[in-house]
Amino acid sequence: MISLSAFGGPQAHLAMLFEIMVRKRAYLTEEELIELNALCQILPGPTSTQTITAIGFRIGGPNLAYLTLLVWIIPAVTLMSIAGILISNFQEKNNTLAFTRFIQPMAVGFVAYAAFRIITRVVRSKTAFVIMFLSAVVSFVANSPYAFPSILLAAGLLTAFKYKRHNIEEKEGIRIQWANFLLWAGVFIMAAVLGGITQYRPVLLFENFYRSGSLIFGGGQVLIPFLYTEFVELKMYLSSEEFLTGYAIGQSVPGPVFSFCSYIGSLSMREEGLTGEILGSFAATAGIFLPGTFLIFFVIRFWDQLKKYRIVRASLEGINAASSGMVASAAVLMFLPLDPNVLNFSLTIGTFLLLQYTRIPAPLIIVAGILAGVLFQFI
Repeated sequence: MISLSAFGGPQAHLAMLFEIMVRKRAYLTEEELIELNALCQILPGPTSTQTITAIGFRIGGPNLAYLTLLVWIIPAVTLMSIAGILISNFQEKNNTLAFTRFIQPMAVGFVAYAAFRIITRVVRSKTAFVIMFLSAVVSFVANSPYAFPSILLAAGLLTAFKYKRHNIEEKEGIRIQWANFLLWAGVFIMAAVLGGITQYRPVLLFENFYRSGSLIFGGGQVLIPFLYTEFVELKMYLSSEEFLTGYAIGQSVPGPVFSFCSYIGSLSMREEGLTGEILGSFAATAGIFLPGTFLIFFVIRFWDQLKKYRIVRASLEGINAASSGMVASAAVLMFLPLDPNVLNFSLTIGTFLLLQYTRIPAPLIIVAGILAGVLFQFI
């Protein structure tokens, strides 16, 4: 259900996870979900994908986690791959995307709602409030993917000094299983070597995206400028118009924002026909999603043991507060590219109010926005 209805990026996805996984299904508590989300933000890769995979691991172990990952990414990846193929075949035709004009301000409303939900649950002290505020300001000003993990780690270190306020828990030694870390590092090195000695484009695409998935912190919105620089300005696999058209399509597709990479992979292999486009999409998809999956599987196995230490539990106060500030900052950053007109403000605020004060399902709100855009286009 979530993979077919989760619009708006990782922060908006988090709001739906609160609603479905916590409130309706009670698979985990709010505190556990916030902890997992904060943990995934520290790691590179797609935040919402890692969070959902970690939930699957927490509930049913590795097998359910892998199944959860596939169910989550397949719809979005399929849609974005098809979009790439269609753009390749019909790019000379005038295909307008004006019907998506209402989706972006509505997505900001989802993000603002997620920020509000998190802030009301984790900001419970003056220290947490100050960290939340500073995190929002710094993440807004510092336009760098490395700002995200730096903010979270700094916030965690700050509240770690308050560890004496937490009760001592009986704990065992931490047992670290290195297999997934070694797998991540091995694939990273192998892809870099193969990419350096071959000109076979699927291998190059896999290496490009695996490297990006291993180094990008902060979710899909942070990934976009890196992709534009590499695939439009440097390699020129896509034109600027094709890139921006795909990004607009991606904003109206549910699921992970990182599925945009499937679109880029498809267009990057258009010279090889339909088979090449499918192969390019697969290479890009595998490259962008594998690093984060390997890393979250590595960390999640000893996370429960690690958080029994008082200093770790104390640091979670700062990490959670900083995370809430970053989500609030994301809402502002996502609104800035939009025209600051009455319509966009009204759509953002109206979406927030619908989520906060009504029980209208999120998918219906999004469908209403799409239908309104289609109606506006014809009028």
